[in-house]
Amino acid sequence: MTADDVSPRCVEFIKDQLYFAILRQKIKSTAERHCFCIDEELAYENFYADFGPLNLAMFYRFCCKLTKKLKSFTLSRKKIIFYTCGDQKKQANAAYLIGSYAVMHLNMMPEEAYSLLVSRNSTYLPFRDASFGTCMYNLNILDCLRAIHKALQYGWLDFSNFDVEEYEHYERAENGDLNWIIPGKFLAFSGPHPKSKIENGYPLHAPEAYIPYFRNHCITTIIRLNKKMYDARRFTDSGFEHHDLFFVDGSTPNDSIVRKFLNICENAEGAIAVHCKAGLGRTGTLIGCYMMKHYRLTAAEAIAWIRICRPGSIIGPQQNFVEEKQNNLWAEGDVFREKMLNEQENGKMGVTRILSGVDDITINGSNKNRVTKKEEMEQYNDEEERNGLTQGDKLRALKSKRQARSSTGSLSQEKSLGNFHFYLFSFFIIIIHLISSL
Repeated sequence: MTADDVSPRCVEFIKDQLYFAILRQKIKSTAERHCFCIDEELAYENFYADFGPLNLAMFYRFCCKLTKKLKSFTLSRKKIIFYTCGDQKKQANAAYLIGSYAVMHLNMMPEEAYSLLVSRNSTYLPFRDASFGTCMYNLNILDCLRAIHKALQYGWLDFSNFDVEEYEHYERAENGDLNWIIPGKFLAFSGPHPKSKIENGYPLHAPEAYIPYFRNHCITTIIRLNKKMYDARRFTDSGFEHHDLFFVDGSTPNDSIVRKFLNICENAEGAIAVHCKAGLGRTGTLIGCYMMKHYRLTAAEAIAWIRICRPGSIIGPQQNFVEEKQNNLWAEGDVFREKMLNEQENGKMGVTRILSGVDDITINGSNKNRVTKKEEMEQYNDEEERNGLTQGDKLRALKSKRQARSSTGSLSQEKSLGNFHFYLFSFFIIIIHLISSL
């Protein structure tokens, strides 16, 4: 492919220096230009028909690669062309990467970066969720760029202290399957199991396996959204608060559950670890509701950011639910902030518990309105979740299978110590389980 073939397809991000192009075939670098492509190097690992956006670690690695090229003395006189020659899915992910880089490192507004991307290519395939079946909601590149912009504004995204090896380690199923959505506030993770074992190809971990990590990262509260797979006292006896807000796998929460979730999170003194079965659908949905209320993110921005942090999150009808809740949660957030501001101006001390219709929430395993065993059975009476493979089970199994690759990099001493405890406990649990089954 000649220079004449490339130039008309190029979008200029830095004058006479950085360009983006969608091409039909691979191109070689020349004396005047340096060309690179990440189509195969950074590939999205799908559950079903989902294909992006690429996760936070991949975005970080792309930023490092491109920044190094832009600062390279040997490339200083060359035009740097980042290109893709993949299918429409690869094109969308490449455009998301360069657009996000422009927002983060070139101080472009999301709309400015997006207008450059569509100036040579009028349409990009929208990202879709990890559901099996018809796509019910389209997530666009501009949504992702706006999410990156908001994450930068709120300090959720800071690559100067981002540990990519830690991210890639802990997001693996065998290492806990967890991701920070808002650093220091929300951790999403896969639901613990009574015993550490392998089930449907997915490594399951007992509550105790998470405790060292939770303590090291100032997590004080655990919220469970799926049926009771483990005894909450295994967390509460170690000093954690534990709350149950069950709703059916793949479904959406009622207003009561949303209200209770928000109250718990607004009153938690430390970080909050949220899980359902896979830690994707129900978990992402409720965290998204909090982000809309307290940070005024749009539904699309919340979905985009949560998926960049934890791919596969918010599935099927949950996407439409988040969108439907957006305006009401914005209004609730405005009232909440105004109330807090008035209290500060009047010199009132902040209340430690802002309770509004949440007297039935279980805190540390006990309250005055404890439900009876019969009511408890009715609350969790979902036959598919109790007896069969649910959406969460299938997603967890798929994640484990696609992560057959080896772990990357080494971790610091503190992380390694946490990992040692994690593996040691899991090893002993498996041994005990094997002995008891003989």
